[in-house]
Amino acid sequence: MQKDQINVNEHGYKPSRKLLDQISDRLRVKGYSPRTEEIYRDWAKGYVLFFNKCHPKEMGSTEIEEFLSRLALKKNLSGSTQNQVL
Repeated sequence: MQKDQINVNEHGYKPSRKLLDQISDRLRVKGYSPRTEEIYRDWAKGYVLFFNKCHPKEMGSTEIEEFLSRLALKKNLSGSTQNQVL
């Protein structure tokens, strides 16, 4: 059987769950509503896509500030909405 058929990577480990699935898992455990989960997933997806699909673990405060500045200037989002994105 090939590795991809049993969902194992080249090191013999199962790959970790995808980022958006991890976000959903965490929000469900915390009891967030399905609509809130959808919105938070959309924000996370937008953040990752803004930085050409770079994983958030590889980014820091500079990228967060850049993303929030874009939201504030180009999307006219309020301060409270920006805080929710964080």
